[in-house]
Amino acid sequence: MRKRLQRHVRRIRVVAYQETLFDAQEHLWTLLGSFAGIALVGLLSRYVLALTDAPLLVGSFGASSVLIYGVINSPLAQPRNLLGGHVISALIGVSVHQLVPHELWLASALAVSLSIVGMQITKTLHPPGGATALIANIGSPQLKALGYWYVLVPIFVGVLILLLVALLVNNLPRTRTYPANRHWYKVWRRYS
Repeated sequence: MRKRLQRHVRRIRVVAYQETLFDAQEHLWTLLGSFAGIALVGLLSRYVLALTDAPLLVGSFGASSVLIYGVINSPLAQPRNLLGGHVISALIGVSVHQLVPHELWLASALAVSLSIVGMQITKTLHPPGGATALIANIGSPQLKALGYWYVLVPIFVGVLILLLVALLVNNLPRTRTYPANRHWYKVWRRYS
């Protein structure tokens, strides 16, 4: 029993040590990717969509950036989850807002809860998707006025930009592979 406990303590120390290591190159790629992704979405929002009153920057994109640039091997950060999680959640969020427009507390709770279940059923769980559904209900009047266009712009277009930047930046160094699925990595390397 004592040896077993000592072995567990050693494993915990190794894991704790590895988690506290500072990898400057890894952090630099995370910085470059997240900066480029959010900056590109912001620039397009400012210069391309400025006349339409449709914002392209959504708060949940910040959380997605943490996953797709900082924790690229997480199952929650893979392209299927990124795209599917946001789009499904946006559809659910807008639908709930259409059905329950005057009860913000109820619409918000329903949108987030149903989007989580929707992502679980479709195997596209992406935590920022819950925020995407919530934003459809608590967003600005201009954002709410978009209705189902919210799913296309800003969500789908913004997420697509973030994904394209992630595919580019996360595959530039040989030490990073995105998406984590090796099949897609081989396809990406063949055409890049």
